[in-house]
Amino acid sequence: MVFSSITFLLYFLPVTLILYFAVPSVKGRNLVLLAASLFFYAWGEPVYVILMVISILGNYLMVRLMDEAGEDLKHRKIHLAFLVLWNLAGLFFFKYADFLVDIINRAAGSELKKLELSLPIGISFYTFQALSYVIDVYRKKTACQKNLISFALYITMFPQLIAGPIVKYNEIAERLQKRRITRAAFGQGVERFIFGLSKKVLLANTLGQVFTLVSQQPASERTFLLVWLGAFSYTFQIYFDFSGYSDMAIGLGYMLGFRFPENFRHPYLASSVTEFWRRWHISLSSWFRDYVYIPLGGNRVSKARHIGNLIIVWGLTGLWHGASLNFLLWGFYYAFWLIIEKYLLEGFEERHRIFSHLLTALIVIFGWMLFSFTDFTALKIYAGQMLGFKTAGFLGKEAMYLLKSNIITLIIACLASGSLLYGLYRRVREKWAPAALVIQILMLVISVSFLVYQSYNPFLYFRF
Repeated sequence: MVFSSITFLLYFLPVTLILYFAVPSVKGRNLVLLAASLFFYAWGEPVYVILMVISILGNYLMVRLMDEAGEDLKHRKIHLAFLVLWNLAGLFFFKYADFLVDIINRAAGSELKKLELSLPIGISFYTFQALSYVIDVYRKKTACQKNLISFALYITMFPQLIAGPIVKYNEIAERLQKRRITRAAFGQGVERFIFGLSKKVLLANTLGQVFTLVSQQPASERTFLLVWLGAFSYTFQIYFDFSGYSDMAIGLGYMLGFRFPENFRHPYLASSVTEFWRRWHISLSSWFRDYVYIPLGGNRVSKARHIGNLIIVWGLTGLWHGASLNFLLWGFYYAFWLIIEKYLLEGFEERHRIFSHLLTALIVIFGWMLFSFTDFTALKIYAGQMLGFKTAGFLGKEAMYLLKSNIITLIIACLASGSLLYGLYRRVREKWAPAALVIQILMLVISVSFLVYQSYNPFLYFRF
C-alpha cells in the first residue's frame, strides 16, 4: 500500500485516524498505531511481516542485554557486534545475495543459482533505523527502551516505514511516551500531506510518463532535444516522487503527534555537489555521516585517508540504493565530484556562483541517468546522446510534441522545486486563510481525480 493510492486515502487513513483518536491514552494510541502499521505493511508483504517481527524482537532483547551489561565494555562490544551483524545479515540476504552470486558467476565463469527472492519493502529504511538505535544505546546517547510496544512502534510506524525519512530513536523517544495533538498541528499535517500528494501525483507521475516514453524509444530515433527532455523529466520525477512521499510522511506525523525530521531542502537550488547532498535525502546523508563517515575519521585525517573515507561512504551509499553495479557507480561518481570540490575547486563556488550552479545541475542530471539505467549498454547510449553522439538530429517531431504537451508541467516543476510557489502560497495563507483552504481542497480533489483515472502511479523508492 502506498500513500498515493485510493485504498490508502479513502479507507486505511480515515479508519486509522478514527480508531486512533477514539482512544484517549497514549498507550492505547500506540497499540492502535502499531496494529495499523503492521496491517499497512502486511497489505503488500504478508509473509515479510514475520521477518520484521523477528527483527524487532531480536533487537529489543539484545539491546536490553547490552544495556544491562552496564560499564562492562567487553560485553557491550560483543552485543553491539552481534546486533550489527544481526541487522545487516537480513538486509544482505534479501537485497545483496543475488548480486553477489552474479558477481561470482561473472568472475569465475560459474553458474551458481540465484535465490530470486522478492525484496521486503522498506527493509533498507527500517534496518538503518534499528541500527541507529542500537549504536546510540551502545554510545549511551539514548536510553534503552524497556517497553516492547514503544520500540516496535518506532520500527514499524507506517508514515515513514517504507520510504523514510530515517528517524533516529532520540528524535521521537519523548513523543512515544507523551504527545499532544492540537488542531493547528493536525491542520499543518493535513496541509503538508496534500502538498506531498500533489507533488507525487500531479508532477512526478506526469513527468515520469515522459521519461518512460523517451527511454523506451528506439535509440536510433532519439533526438538531442528528446534525450534532454527525458533527462529533465526524470530529474524532476525522482525529486517530486521522493520529496512528495517525505512530505506526506511528515504530514502524517503531525496528524499523529510526531515530528519527523525534514528530508529535503530544495536540493536543486544547490550551487555545489556538497551543498546538494546537504539538501537531498538529509536523513540518509546524516545517517552515513554519524555512523560511518565520522567513525572512520571523517575529515580529521590525512588527505589520502579522507579521500578513502569518501570513497567508502559513497560506495556504501550507492549500494544502499540498490544491488546493482549502476548504483555502485553512481556512488563513486558522487565521491569523485566531492573529492574534486574539496581539493581542486575550493573557493570556486564563491567566485563563480552562477556557473557553479549550472555545473552542479549538469552533474546531478547526469548522475540521475546513472541511477535510472541498470543496463550499462542502454546507459552508455543515452549518456552519449546527451553529449550529442549518435542522435537522430536536434529537434524531432516526437520531442516537440512531448515538449508542447508538458511545457506547463515542466515550468511548474521548475518553480515548485524552489521556494517561490510555496512562498506565494504562504503569503496567501497569512493574508486570507479561506483562500489557502480552497487551494488545498482543489489540490486534493485534482490529485484524487488523477489517481482514479490514471493507472501510472509508480513509486521509485519502493525498491529500496
